[in-house]
Amino acid sequence: MRARIVHTLTYRYSAPVLLGPHRFCLQPRGHGFQRLLHFQCSITPEPTQLYALVAASGDEILRARFEGSTDHFQVQAISDVETGLAPSLEQCLANQEPQLPYPVGQLNGDLLGALSGWLPNGQHDPAAVDLAQEALMGSDQRALPFLRQLVEIIQDRVKYTQRHLGPAWPAGRTLKERVGSCRDLAMLMIETCRCVGLPARFASGYHLVEPPPKVYDLHAWAEVYLPGAGWRGFDPSGQGPIDDRYVVLATSSKSHLTAAVNGTFSGPERVSSTLDWSIEAQILD
Repeated sequence: MRARIVHTLTYRYSAPVLLGPHRFCLQPRGHGFQRLLHFQCSITPEPTQLYALVAASGDEILRARFEGSTDHFQVQAISDVETGLAPSLEQCLANQEPQLPYPVGQLNGDLLGALSGWLPNGQHDPAAVDLAQEALMGSDQRALPFLRQLVEIIQDRVKYTQRHLGPAWPAGRTLKERVGSCRDLAMLMIETCRCVGLPARFASGYHLVEPPPKVYDLHAWAEVYLPGAGWRGFDPSGQGPIDDRYVVLATSSKSHLTAAVNGTFSGPERVSSTLDWSIEAQILD
């Protein structure tokens, strides 16, 4: 699939403010099963410093610094991207499907950050441990049946709903609330996969569904590392294994590091801000 995506975010302030350093995760991934054909990012007011860097995840992000005051702040990213289908998991894992729980000692040390539990001491949320044990039942402790069953259980237990404000919920809260946004369901799947030794990380981007919705929104899903197949996307609030209709912007073991725009501002007491955003997508095939 080849697509053009225009993502615009406009912040307005009730009084002039000073913008602090900002971090932008708006450039689609340009490697693997996705190719970035063109990217342009316009920022108003113009930063005094703007530079790209490669994050720990391998994704390219932008950092900016500003001087002077402003009562508005706009970021617009225009991306032309081409996506392709990854080889089937069955093909990649033929006769070598990982058995669960997967021994951590057999993994590349670079993946250890994608195995840490949510709790401050690095342990896993007990609710995710229980869910992992349930998903293992009937899977013969094989990775692919486990992942299929996990997606089915999450979709059966948790009703998907949109929630634009606030960080992703931990696994235990999502299961107790029985409702969750795409980022909540993604974190639930990530935490559960980590309980059985499968590295997992948070992915943010776009899902260009057909037919297109009236309004596009940012989407979130999980990426799971399967030895023999590498990082592969799974959408627990959608169809499970992702296809070429998904466009990845950023990935991280920590969900907040994939925010499209992250930064601060300072101004007079009681200054308020509003945000307007739009995502327009055009299929170019």
